[in-house]
Amino acid sequence: MNKPSSAEALLKESANQPSDVLTKQCEDSFRELPQNQEAEQALLGMVLINNRVYERLSEFLLPQHFANQVHGQVFEACGRLIERGHLADPTTLKSYFEQNELLKEVGGQEYLVRLSNTSITSRTAEEYGRLIHDRALRRELISVGQEMIGDAFEDDLDTKAVDQIENTEKKLYELATQGTRSGPKEFSIALTDAINQTAAAYKNEGNLAGLSSGFVDLDRKLGGLSKSDLLIIAGRPGMGKTALVTNVAFNVANIIKNQKDDDKSSVLFFSLEMSADQLAARILSTQTQISSHRMRTGSIEPEEFTRLAGAVRELEKEPLYIDDTPGLTVSNIRTRARRLKREKGLGLIIIDYIQLLSTPPGQNNQNRVQVVSEMTRGLKILAKELDVPVIALSQLSRSLESRDDKRPLLSDLRESGSIEQDADIVMFVYREFYYKERETLIQKFNESAEQFLERQRRHEDDVEALRNKSEVIIAKQRHGPTGVVDMYFNGEFTQFGDWINDDHMPEIH
Repeated sequence: MNKPSSAEALLKESANQPSDVLTKQCEDSFRELPQNQEAEQALLGMVLINNRVYERLSEFLLPQHFANQVHGQVFEACGRLIERGHLADPTTLKSYFEQNELLKEVGGQEYLVRLSNTSITSRTAEEYGRLIHDRALRRELISVGQEMIGDAFEDDLDTKAVDQIENTEKKLYELATQGTRSGPKEFSIALTDAINQTAAAYKNEGNLAGLSSGFVDLDRKLGGLSKSDLLIIAGRPGMGKTALVTNVAFNVANIIKNQKDDDKSSVLFFSLEMSADQLAARILSTQTQISSHRMRTGSIEPEEFTRLAGAVRELEKEPLYIDDTPGLTVSNIRTRARRLKREKGLGLIIIDYIQLLSTPPGQNNQNRVQVVSEMTRGLKILAKELDVPVIALSQLSRSLESRDDKRPLLSDLRESGSIEQDADIVMFVYREFYYKERETLIQKFNESAEQFLERQRRHEDDVEALRNKSEVIIAKQRHGPTGVVDMYFNGEFTQFGDWINDDHMPEIH
């Protein structure tokens, strides 16, 4: 039996593909990739004449950005000489290219001389560099697109389509951020940034440089939620840590919504424990003062249902996004946060909670402390990369339950690893009421029944006085004081607020 020719095989393959796909593939195969050889030659000529131009170009332009491989090698060789303090010109480059077959094919040292005769002015060198960089990004974009098409055609049961989408988005984001200026800042620039932050805090009605959490005393202690900060909020079950960050998420989103400037932003809440509708119900309960339990069971009055409907119409305008996808990794969170920042702007990220994040592929053999440490390190990098505050919840060790004083300490952070080290701020949510209510009093030896009853009454009074009181313990703050902030908490409506009583009023800025 004769083996089918390559042409026959191609025809057979083509019969199984849509005609428009085939037409596009044929068109693409004859199209030249984006490039500008003349710009590359002119730019290299300028570098060979004025080596100082290389310093500006090297911040964003790399040898691989040149479409012509020879030009990339010349640029790289120039960089090596210049970084060593030597002159880079056709003569000094000669030894670098004596055995280079590619350069020999285009004319050897004579080609380098011709390049130096096709230079541009130093003022336009950066424009040419940006043009070359742009063409390189376009070629990379085409490569990503072709790879994406190839992966999509692969019938691999181990790789889900959503994973391919996230991988493509990651590559696109990396492409989009290529060429951005980075590296050392002059001290004068750093000073300017610092005074601008101080000026913003001074002009701000709340005297805050960062985002307001919506809580006066907490803002006063923290100076607001600062960009690029990683904030860890930890607590034992029942302390209300999820309720606190849900309140913060809504407060920040509401402040963003009411901003008068055009620089809109949003809040992204990754809820790995509760579903999006459960979080929405909590916010609805807080804002309408209708019990979430009664909402779930439908035990509400007609007037309350009308109030709920009115609140929904207003709350749906909030720039708050909830992602309740289970089993996310830090990489997944980074991809989705980048996407939202690109599309809607991003002001705050909240993650509930660290211990429910999935272990990245290839790290299953590591112990849990190492894994959590990698996660917190990744979250800190995310905060710096996207220039937004990241709030992550964390569990506390059960060992504190055996102490008389159950106020949390930094050593109680469960699987702490580098949590304390990577975090800019560590806060604990503590409610003494939770423990006081569960205390069982036992009549003491030689204590009369009347004395015991009196002690029980005092205990009940103490419990009632603590019912709506919560403490936010700031155990670590990299750029501010530590201490305790008293807060109001209403468990029925999962509501936090500023603590107000006869001897304490929240500080007014």
